[in-house]
Amino acid sequence: MNIDNIDAEGYRKNVGIIICNSNSQLLLAGRIANKGWQFPQGGVHQNEATDEAMYRELYEEVGLVEKNVEFLGKTDKWLKYQLPKKFIRRDNQPLCIGQKQKWYLLKLIDNDTKISLNQGSEPEFDRWKWVSFWQPVSKVIYFKRQIYYSALEELAKYIFPNKPPEKPRWWPKEWQEKNDLEA
Repeated sequence: MNIDNIDAEGYRKNVGIIICNSNSQLLLAGRIANKGWQFPQGGVHQNEATDEAMYRELYEEVGLVEKNVEFLGKTDKWLKYQLPKKFIRRDNQPLCIGQKQKWYLLKLIDNDTKISLNQGSEPEFDRWKWVSFWQPVSKVIYFKRQIYYSALEELAKYIFPNKPPEKPRWWPKEWQEKNDLEA
């Protein structure tokens, strides 16, 4: 039995996995019985290194193993998001108010026929597609959009060493302004 690894502040340790292909597109997976899309992700077990958790989740969620991918990079720090109050399960102890994630960027070096969504005991996804670099930010559930933006912004240099792709027209102005202030 794996108990959630929740820190003293109420954040569950988690890894996020961004997979790109040779066309610089990103793999986005559709949640089972749901319209939602997201990157593969999952909890870090007690006494498990984040790299170990990432490869375990990579296999459980999309059926890929280390030899199918090339490691490109990971975020320097933990990125955090808080759950909206309606998503917090008050009966869970310790109380989880959100997640803190290490994000990994991998490149698929094998054929995408290796992708399999039914490797875990309880599959999370029933479909997947390749999308343009910034598209996942608009497709993920609203409270994860900022963390997707932060992860992509930090990891873009591994796919686009000279300059990341332009932000799309739908890009929220406040995100661009915040990014300009931090630069």
